[in-house]
Amino acid sequence: MKKYFFILVVSFISCNGNKEETEKEPDILIQSEPAEKKAKEDSLINQIKKFPDSALNKENLIQFYRDNNELKKALAETQKRIDSDSTNARWWKIKATLHYENGDTIASIKAFEKAISIYPATNDIVSLGLIYAQTANKRALEVAEYILSSQYINYEKDAWYIKGLYYTYTNKKPEAIKMYDKVIGLSYTYMDAYREKAIALYDLKKYKEATDVLIKATTVQNSFDEGYFYLGKCYEKLNKPKDAIEAYQKALLYAPDFKEAEEAVNRLSGN
Repeated sequence: MKKYFFILVVSFISCNGNKEETEKEPDILIQSEPAEKKAKEDSLINQIKKFPDSALNKENLIQFYRDNNELKKALAETQKRIDSDSTNARWWKIKATLHYENGDTIASIKAFEKAISIYPATNDIVSLGLIYAQTANKRALEVAEYILSSQYINYEKDAWYIKGLYYTYTNKKPEAIKMYDKVIGLSYTYMDAYREKAIALYDLKKYKEATDVLIKATTVQNSFDEGYFYLGKCYEKLNKPKDAIEAYQKALLYAPDFKEAEEAVNRLSGN
């Protein structure tokens, strides 16, 4: 599941067709898609030329490339903005996000560190802490302690989650579980903590305990597709294939493009 660090407003080109065009819709869509995409790109570039001081237009172009999985172009466009305004924390934050989505955590960390050095926004500090944790960097614990010892009381749950994630990635599952319990105690709707706690229990081969966590999670949020997916995995370990299939199917109900869940259903159903 893609998590967004920033939200940009993007307008989309719509096209109208007559009845004859509708009857040939598949061919027309295939033929027009590249042209429409190029037209949209040109339109966004022209808006930047027309209104060079508009940051929104520049962000829209970056988001356009991002939406079309052209992260190299998005990064190049972001770098242009940094080259012309290197003291704007937002451009560094966008660069950090794009590097993260491109799988370059080292570059993402450097960009987030730069953004925070310019303007220490709490959300950026949390994001940096999460990446530190996912890369088993001890600085994750420093970030968590900083949040806990500061005025960021509304982010206490995030601090404990960062700690839990760090312990998960350093293979200290019992310690991680304790941290996730703290998160859930502070916010019972913090779904990521349920998921990570269940995965930690699963890795410890405590499948029944993991199942209990996931049942609670999917009760709190009945559209929690990842919760149903991992519930299915637990049921498989408990030799309950019918329950597993049902759980995977529920995951697909809320996330039809959940490939792993679909594969699990086919495997268990003998398809």
